[in-house]
Amino acid sequence: MSVSGLRLAALGAAFLAAAISGCSGGSSGNSGDGSPACASNCAPPSTQNLLTVADVQRIVAQAAGEATARNSPAVITVVDRVGNVLAVYEMNGAPKFIAISSGLGVKGGLDGIPTGIVPAALSAIAKAVTGAFLSSQGNAFTTRTASQIVQEHFLPHESQQPSGPLFGVQFSQLTCSDVNRNMTQGMIGPQRSPLGLSADPGGMPLYKNGVVVGGIGVEANGLYTIDRNIQDRDEDPEELIAVAGSTGFEAPVDRRADHITAGGVTFRYVDSDAIRSNPAQAPAFTALPGHLLEVANYSTATVRAGTAYGTPASGIVPATGALATVGAYVLVDTSNVNRFAPRASADGQLSATDVETILVEAVKIANRARAQILRPLGSPAQVSFTVVGTNGDILGLTRTSDGPLFGIDVSAQKARGALLISSAQAASLLLAAPAAEYLQTLDPLVTTPSSIAAYVGATRTFLGDPAALTGSTAWSMRAIGNIHRPFYPDGLDTSSNGPLSKPISSWSPFNVGLQLDLVNNQLLKAILGDLSEGCAGRAFAGKPETTDPRGISVARNGIQIFPGGVPIYRNGVLAGAIGISGDGVDQDDMIGFLGLHNAGQKLNNGIGNAPLDKRADNLTPQGVRIRYLQCPQAPFIDSDEQNVCAGK
Repeated sequence: MSVSGLRLAALGAAFLAAAISGCSGGSSGNSGDGSPACASNCAPPSTQNLLTVADVQRIVAQAAGEATARNSPAVITVVDRVGNVLAVYEMNGAPKFIAISSGLGVKGGLDGIPTGIVPAALSAIAKAVTGAFLSSQGNAFTTRTASQIVQEHFLPHESQQPSGPLFGVQFSQLTCSDVNRNMTQGMIGPQRSPLGLSADPGGMPLYKNGVVVGGIGVEANGLYTIDRNIQDRDEDPEELIAVAGSTGFEAPVDRRADHITAGGVTFRYVDSDAIRSNPAQAPAFTALPGHLLEVANYSTATVRAGTAYGTPASGIVPATGALATVGAYVLVDTSNVNRFAPRASADGQLSATDVETILVEAVKIANRARAQILRPLGSPAQVSFTVVGTNGDILGLTRTSDGPLFGIDVSAQKARGALLISSAQAASLLLAAPAAEYLQTLDPLVTTPSSIAAYVGATRTFLGDPAALTGSTAWSMRAIGNIHRPFYPDGLDTSSNGPLSKPISSWSPFNVGLQLDLVNNQLLKAILGDLSEGCAGRAFAGKPETTDPRGISVARNGIQIFPGGVPIYRNGVLAGAIGISGDGVDQDDMIGFLGLHNAGQKLNNGIGNAPLDKRADNLTPQGVRIRYLQCPQAPFIDSDEQNVCAGK
């Protein structure tokens, strides 16, 4: 189908989805159509909604049967909803390593890493985590969906269109995150992903009783890549192996990406489901041609059961106290203690009451907000929320009951991104950061440096302000994204790029600019076994560290570059930031902005959004005004209000 055909088809798909969503009767099996989406005050999920050892063995066997039918031996991974690796199975003849390539001829960032460095199992794990983390009871997204929403145009390969709505999300869930956990810290989630989120087809969510319980990831061709051409239908062996593996654990049809639209475009779920095997006749797990694989820091060579989301074992449970009154959930440790209970900032700018009020008011907005990516239509937004102080410490983190899991880490990245670029120390921190070292050969001692300090000069030249990045401007995540795109302005194929981005000639989803360069070194070190926390501004192996061995601590899990975060001010002084993630980017924008505004009205102590004259939308580089915020039309389920962010 042509691009124009996809856009026309989106309208029909929207009507079809509306018709389907009118029915709330669900399937009694593991999958089906019409299972009710999770609203704001869902009861804790059933402990039956988890992957058992027998389930995992069945999924692996079904996938291996399809791989055998295609003569494409694969590494097959299954994870639970919070990212615990339940099995990694390596078939005889499967690739041991992957190469990373966008197919754009780019050499830089992660693009161009040759075969022999990154184990294939890490690709399979990243794909499985992506399928689980991008999905919820109201939406089911795959790694093919991810490929569609992280490229320089939406749709990919189309010209004169803005970038994908989740541009940059691939560099989240990193092994160096202080938010996500790893297997040495138990099975509480969310767990980390060795390569972030994947945009390489072959990762899918898994469902039981209409509820997402995990994901499957497949690596069979030894190439970690993206789908550049949305106008065709691939018969991708990795994707079809995953389709076969998910049989009996399929996402409800009306929740799949190809029933959901954004910007008048229908998302992709899979390109083909024409499997060659019969999953009902899959071989016994014990008869499969291969072996379970131990992956350091991710899995032992065993099969284990997953956790039930919403129970203490999963690390995510219903909140208590004030957050319970709005149906929120929180992250807990292995002792069932809230990991990020509201607390005061070290500098005294935000009290525990301030933080709790901001979070409660933001959840209230989310509970009223009309979701963009969820079905049935009219569902409330499902998102995660993080508030940070001026030193980057997380002062409070919460979520709605069924938000996609990726939003937890990303909400912290958004808050920290808005904080970093708005802070008086932004320039000095970036100028002092060690260069990103790109690995393009099999020798980790031979690298190509990319200066992080250079982004400061580029930004000052671009803005015509030699003092930029010293705290004079309040930068929202939308504003930061405006200047972190390979085309400026975004949506026009010009010869200019934003100063935080690589130019289009060297840009790819694996080489985006400042966002990746900040975390590049630690991402590569993690592949070599370094699990230490702190992602941004770390030195590469064998290179001298900065004065703080954790790097840029205000952005310790990295930053994001798509909308949904704003700085917090108190009487005109930067006091922290809030990040929101999990739904459409306009919804994320509105929830954080209005939640903070309403909290300020309630507290009446100077807390609120940035002063109007400090906001980045006062800037007009190259004659184009930077956007600070964009709130959706008719945003609320319970009212017909419009322009709800105006004048605030």
